[in-house]
Amino acid sequence: MAVDNIVYLIPALPVLAFVLTLAFGKKLPSGGGYIPILAIAISCIISILAFLQIYKTGTPIEVSAPWFSVLNVGILIDPLASVMLLMVTFVSLLIHIYAIGYMAHDPAKPRYFAETALFTAAMLGVVLSDNILQLFISWELVGLCSYLLIGFWFRKPTAAAAGKKAFLTTRVGDVLFLAGIVILYSNMVEHVLPHITGNETVYLLQFSTIFENIHHIPSGQLTIITLLFFGGAVGKSGQFPLHVWLPDAMEGPTTVSALIHAATMVTAGVYLVARTFPMFIASPGVELAGITIPATLTVVAYIGGFTALFASTMGLVMNDIKRVLAFSTISQLGYMMLALGMGSVIGAAAVGFAMFHLINHAFFKACLFLCAGSVIHSTGTNDLREMGGLMSKMKITGITMLFASLALAGIGIPFLKIAGTPIGTSGFVSKDAIIVEGTYVFAHMTNDWIPFAFGILAALLTAIYTFRLWFMAFTGKPRQERHPHESPATMTGVLSVLAAFALVFGMLTFVPFLDFVGHTYDHHEIEHLAGLGGNHIIDHHELHHIITEETSPIIFLLPVIVGVGGLLLAWVIYNRRWINVASIGNMKNPLFVILAKRYYQHEIFIELISLKFTYGVLALTSEFSDRKIVDGIINGISSFFIGGAEVLKKIQTGVVQNYATATVLGVGLLALILSFRGVI
Repeated sequence: MAVDNIVYLIPALPVLAFVLTLAFGKKLPSGGGYIPILAIAISCIISILAFLQIYKTGTPIEVSAPWFSVLNVGILIDPLASVMLLMVTFVSLLIHIYAIGYMAHDPAKPRYFAETALFTAAMLGVVLSDNILQLFISWELVGLCSYLLIGFWFRKPTAAAAGKKAFLTTRVGDVLFLAGIVILYSNMVEHVLPHITGNETVYLLQFSTIFENIHHIPSGQLTIITLLFFGGAVGKSGQFPLHVWLPDAMEGPTTVSALIHAATMVTAGVYLVARTFPMFIASPGVELAGITIPATLTVVAYIGGFTALFASTMGLVMNDIKRVLAFSTISQLGYMMLALGMGSVIGAAAVGFAMFHLINHAFFKACLFLCAGSVIHSTGTNDLREMGGLMSKMKITGITMLFASLALAGIGIPFLKIAGTPIGTSGFVSKDAIIVEGTYVFAHMTNDWIPFAFGILAALLTAIYTFRLWFMAFTGKPRQERHPHESPATMTGVLSVLAAFALVFGMLTFVPFLDFVGHTYDHHEIEHLAGLGGNHIIDHHELHHIITEETSPIIFLLPVIVGVGGLLLAWVIYNRRWINVASIGNMKNPLFVILAKRYYQHEIFIELISLKFTYGVLALTSEFSDRKIVDGIINGISSFFIGGAEVLKKIQTGVVQNYATATVLGVGLLALILSFRGVI
């Protein structure tokens, strides 16, 4: 059987697992957890077969059926989608296997596994969609599942609040995304549909149709559309300023945190920008109503770079082990957006760099979160200040978390390459490519060094907070009276697999990965679209010349210097204790207070904007509209009818002679009218 005929099973099987687990999970071992494991495993196998077919033939898999007149339902698996499918199914599979042990004692296991199966299916729906409307429908299902899973322990007030916060915050981005789709559809009907001739079947919101007709869409409209799309990505992928839901999402089970932060939800925004990259690169800076709007990719680069640095600063002072990793996720998502923003200079190579970091991040972040889950499972606390000395009791967890931490910090060996592949952890290979071949080349071509500075400073802080976490948890003397123990084999086995990928995946796949994903978009077509957006992109040879001939050795060394420097600084402070961090890390230090309070984001977003401003305006508006408009209309209507009734009431005298007189006058008046009209 050809793979083309069964690719629909990739999302369908997890949906079936959701139904079966929800219906029969209570009667099955492990809450029916083995049903989604089996379903996702088969989805992973089909994804591998689809990848191999595309890798061999170079031809995307496309399956489509009509839906209404100019819309469709379809599946598109090209190089970009295929690598994403492999990551989502494989990492989700490992997390589900880990959850068998982690959720063993939770009475709500059937509901958990049913919801995670649906969550995985929704994310696969996002990846497989061949049109923007279908992607949005799956996108919304991802948001619904995240709400259910973040608030999984809904009887806990903080978990219920975190679920609502995530749902409402991401809805802001989703409304922007939907507005972009509406404007896009309007433009496709007005500017593209008239150019379509003959009996050819064309679906207006299909990606291939959109990309082929970008030149028909007015540039100002295209910039607005892509900015609105990016607004959706900002919400889902936790970019500033809609990142505030992500740290609070830690209230769910740790396996949910791993699923959200590594394999599903937060990567959806990055995938959206990568999927619609031809639209982004063709969007120029425009002036609307006297306001200059920069090119969309410039906005993507600056928001991504700032988010990477901004989140890193808060990760330095968090004491909840999961919140440290949450801010790390926000920062790494910023790196991916930063990479995509570099597309204005390096073209479609930016998609390859961003997706490569996304895949690597999935492995080491899943490993870090599941290691954190193992620690919490053993110690019963999330607080790093109550840990310490765990290495002697949890060697597998400690070693695997060390490997994943090295990958997150981007530790590698500069200048040393084998067949063009850098030597180092997966995080080093992808982050080094973003900083050196992305932001540095961008700075070299545009003389804009701000994105490069964002990337370097964020890399330094990442190394510091990552190894602060590891040293506080696994070294030194125990700071708790509990008796920690290593997790069961179902958990440590998954950690070992993920740690191995975190170490070597980048080195093993760097060149073939970028070459394969690079075939998603035709270079010449991207070059033409870049011209529409006022961007000049360099080709591979020019990029290679800049890197090899015009780049100072310090540029290659800098990412590793800051990574190793951050590691050593964390070792000095949190392992050797040569610097007393308590003297500066207290509430008497204004800078520490700002970081600990997360730049007062809660006070600004919740108490000031939401409660005082938004609710205050609504209260005043509702007071005016209720009293003056609604009450005025109702009172006017009632006064009219009451007054009329008072007048009519006087006619009702109860005297028969009066009624007879009125009847005679009425009949006479009617006869007179009819005679004038010639009826009688």
